[in-house]
Amino acid sequence: MKKLFVDTNIFLRYLTKDDSSKYDKCKEVFRMAMEGKITLITSAMVIAELIWTLLSHYKVSKADVIEMISIIVSTENLFIPDKDIIADALVLYSRKNIDYIDAYNAVYMKYYDCNLIYSYDRDFDAVEDIKREEP
Repeated sequence: MKKLFVDTNIFLRYLTKDDSSKYDKCKEVFRMAMEGKITLITSAMVIAELIWTLLSHYKVSKADVIEMISIIVSTENLFIPDKDIIADALVLYSRKNIDYIDAYNAVYMKYYDCNLIYSYDRDFDAVEDIKREEP
């Protein structure tokens, strides 16, 4: 089966519908994946960039961003290497007043059995079972 990497701007055109002709083309790409005609691949970095862009440039609410990204993560035939970490990070991000990247890193640490972080970022103080130290 044909594999294609999906960059941030493809997700943005689909989610924001800010360019109707590009939206239609992106919608077709996702339809083909859901029908099993192609496999899509993306990365945790694309998801992070997507979240940042939706929040900062498009001014989408945090709750709506979480819903949008949750739908993307559960898309059939979309492979994301850290899909479980992203899903858990979205849950943490929704429950805490922390940045998505910090939520992702906190969940990443837990997945790899690490509970101590060197950081000056106090967001980590809000995460249970993680101890932050400053060097």
